[in-house]
Amino acid sequence: MNNFLKISDIDNLKSTIKEAIDLKDNPRKFKKLGENKTIVLLFFNASLRTRLSTQKAAINLGMDVVVMNFTNEGWQLEFEDGIVMNKNKSEHVKEAAKVISQYCDIVAIRAFASLTDKEKDEAEVVLNNFKKYANIPVVNMESATGHPLQALADAITIEEFKSTKKPKVVLSWAPHPKALPHAVANSFVEMMQLQDVNFVITHPKGYELNPKITKNSAIEYNQEKAFENADFVYVKNWSSYKNYGKVLNTDSKWMITADKMKLTNKGKFMHCLPVRRNVIVTDEVMDSENSIVIEQANNRTYAAQIVLKKILEQND
Repeated sequence: MNNFLKISDIDNLKSTIKEAIDLKDNPRKFKKLGENKTIVLLFFNASLRTRLSTQKAAINLGMDVVVMNFTNEGWQLEFEDGIVMNKNKSEHVKEAAKVISQYCDIVAIRAFASLTDKEKDEAEVVLNNFKKYANIPVVNMESATGHPLQALADAITIEEFKSTKKPKVVLSWAPHPKALPHAVANSFVEMMQLQDVNFVITHPKGYELNPKITKNSAIEYNQEKAFENADFVYVKNWSSYKNYGKVLNTDSKWMITADKMKLTNKGKFMHCLPVRRNVIVTDEVMDSENSIVIEQANNRTYAAQIVLKKILEQND
């Protein structure tokens, strides 16, 4: 693996998931692999799990870790070519990426969607410019349109907790007061399309995701019908794709409740976190024994670690 920008960068998904689970028995087993190597984590947006889990993964592999938050550190970067830089941006990505490449062996980047310019967001300006100008491997820690590290952690979690060979997995929209990106939902859809699962997406009309991503995945507009006999319920809010970045619905009837979970096959509740309690999901569901959000968050470390391991092996 030279870069990890999307799920398809993983050669053998089934074996990668198994390897990640195996790492949990001895996380420091491959510590010598990253000795004398440095990873830099660049954050253009806030983080908790992504930052800590990726740091922990790198440390488990023996790497040194440097973190930079562009929200309050460093120069604002320009990503457009040929622009006259006479405004608020002091450094171009052309120089920044090349300089970072001299200091580090891997660069990992987190940059959210603007939710105002669909074309620009889908061009993945930040991620692709670093890929273009850096001469070291690039890792996607969430971009404008995808969050493959989260999706890999989700697949690991489902593999660990499934009780049937082909579980029913539901991705459900839930209300949120703010407009949120599509990245987590997009990557979860792409990941489930590669798994041996019965997969259903449920959301109000108007919240259809990018049809190029959902493809032939089943969509059910009746949330309760979608929940019937589900083994896993993965919940996430996203803004409208067609009316890009808009909040069309804040209907609390789409919140996940204990009564809805009773429709499932003792279904496991999943969420990438952070979650707004009693907006997205009730306390009763979050605190129930079928909530596996903490175990899911723990798997973020092993998703990142198996990706970094494969990159280090490829570039050794």
